[in-house]
Amino acid sequence: MKVFAISDLHLAGMSDKPMNVFGSIWDNYEDKIKKSWDELVTEDDVVLLAGDLSWAMRIEDMVEDIAYTSAMKGKKVLLKGNHDYWWQTITKVRNMLPNNLYAVQNDCIRIGKLLICGSRGWTCPNSVDFSAEDKKLYLRESERLTLSLTEMEKMREEGDIVIGMMHYPPFNVKRENSNFTEIFEKFGVKHVVYGHLHGKDSLTTKKFVKNDINYYLTSCDLVGFQLQEIEI
Repeated sequence: MKVFAISDLHLAGMSDKPMNVFGSIWDNYEDKIKKSWDELVTEDDVVLLAGDLSWAMRIEDMVEDIAYTSAMKGKKVLLKGNHDYWWQTITKVRNMLPNNLYAVQNDCIRIGKLLICGSRGWTCPNSVDFSAEDKKLYLRESERLTLSLTEMEKMREEGDIVIGMMHYPPFNVKRENSNFTEIFEKFGVKHVVYGHLHGKDSLTTKKFVKNDINYYLTSCDLVGFQLQEIEI
């Protein structure tokens, strides 16, 4: 079993929001993702989708986007992003997913020896314009990540591999320590995937190590619409 990750697909099966309004780099991007997926992934593998799967506003408008995702090979794990307005309660989301799609939200799921946990996250301190409201959401998401990893710890067995998922980067643009990085370190997580970043001005290091944790950027445009293998 291998593990791959990609995020921020912004699918628009039932909505009129083509991504190429953000530049020609997005032309035919779904075909590029599918080609990479078909070349790399087998049915025994796991693909992590760290937020912003769809532009859909309502869960009933997810039919085509869920069908697109479900048709891809492997077991897929979804996390809520800041644009996933269709994602209402975790119960409603899980009830509408086919059996090869999983959703994680402030908790932990097991797939074989993999324990996958995480939370959406938020902007970290020392980022530009970090407001009082940002601080409130940052602290709330820190609590939610702690809940997720506490659940993971209850499930953890010898030989398990723990992967953390966040939508927002777990640090600021200087990659300084944050509540999120400290929580991952406290619980001994060794692999973390994140997305959210877009555009030429974003930090584009696909993988780097901080305090003995491997952090993987997975925003699809910043990784050339290629699935990134998580080296477990």
